Amino acid sequence: MDAADPLQFFRERFHIPQRQHQPLSYFCGNSLGLQPKAAQIAINQELTTWQNLGVEGWFEGENPWLGYHRHCQNALAHITGAQPQEVCPMNQLTVNLHLMLTSFYRPTARRYKILTVASDFPSDQYALETHLRTRGYDPADALIEVKPQAGNFTVSTADLLAVIDTHADSLALVCMSGLHYYTGQLFDMSAIAQATHRAGAWVGFDLAHAVGNAPLQLHDWGVDFAVWCSYKYLNSGPGGVSGVFVHQKHHSSDLPRLAGWWGYDEARRFEMTKGFVPMEGAAGWQLSTPNILALAAHRASLAIFEEATMPLLRQKSELLTGFLEALIQRINEESNDLKITQMTPTNPAERGAQLSLLVHQNGKMVFEALTQAGIIGDWREPNCIRLAPAPLYNTFEEVYRVYEVLRPMGL
Repeated sequence: MDAADPLQFFRERFHIPQRQHQPLSYFCGNSLGLQPKAAQIAINQELTTWQNLGVEGWFEGENPWLGYHRHCQNALAHITGAQPQEVCPMNQLTVNLHLMLTSFYRPTARRYKILTVASDFPSDQYALETHLRTRGYDPADALIEVKPQAGNFTVSTADLLAVIDTHADSLALVCMSGLHYYTGQLFDMSAIAQATHRAGAWVGFDLAHAVGNAPLQLHDWGVDFAVWCSYKYLNSGPGGVSGVFVHQKHHSSDLPRLAGWWGYDEARRFEMTKGFVPMEGAAGWQLSTPNILALAAHRASLAIFEEATMPLLRQKSELLTGFLEALIQRINEESNDLKITQMTPTNPAERGAQLSLLVHQNGKMVFEALTQAGIIGDWREPNCIRLAPAPLYNTFEEVYRVYEVLRPMGL
């Protein structure tokens, strides 16, 4: 499989962490993606511009900084299934979520509730809770959390749609993850968007674990807004720049927003006049002067995605994750003691690259054994191991190595 892999050479574009001069098998791209070798070159280029041009780097040099976000828009549009003007790299994820909530949470006396999934990523929970309080609403009343049915790890699409329908008269917004960080479930965002709009509400997604991982068609699905980070599957560095999607249908609307200088019409920005005039598209939600060094690393990684293409990456991802799933099933069949339950859906269309595995006995010991063997995943209390084979840099041989380490532990 590795020899036949059309993407095999992209692994060479990344720095693979090592221990004692041996490469580690890195399955933690769902937490922090690996560093593209081009990132340092891209950052050094902007450091040189800063060194040689100083403030004139905003207007001169090979890549003037004033419009640097545009270098990322085409690639982000490809990854998210958007039009270039619908996406923009900026800020950090939770900042962007609050910005989008300011614009798209428009409560009325009748419609004021937000629907989300229970146990979503904590930052999103905190953002929704505190945003509601700043608007004068009690989250206990205004926040609807959809939980899995008893005995299930994931929330079914049917249940989500049913709850949306049940609260159609009071629903203002559906705001939830597109891919659940803990279970690895990929939600049917198209169906959720359609149901939300039928209910008369707006819909937005946190795509932190979906962007660069799962197939997205945000424009065609009619999603109103989305936010994401870039340091997981997009491999743009720890704390890397976030991104937003705002559907074209909202670009000419008079939505309220929290504005900043960098979102002002670029052609007139330096007039320094009163009265906010936004840039066209998602870029009009920018706030502050962008972090050019972070954008340079982001741009370097996005160029790899443009070259590899999302359809090929998704094809390999399904094979890699399916292979890992089959090996975990084999361990369960062959083992006397080591029993592993897969939380992540078995349907490839309902997951990304991640498998969340519950180890029923001595889970932390199993995780530490993987780590000692050079297999890097991550541990979530009380007994969950998350492994995410990323198609840009992971191999089928590395996936088989997981089996080789785990199998003897069950004998």
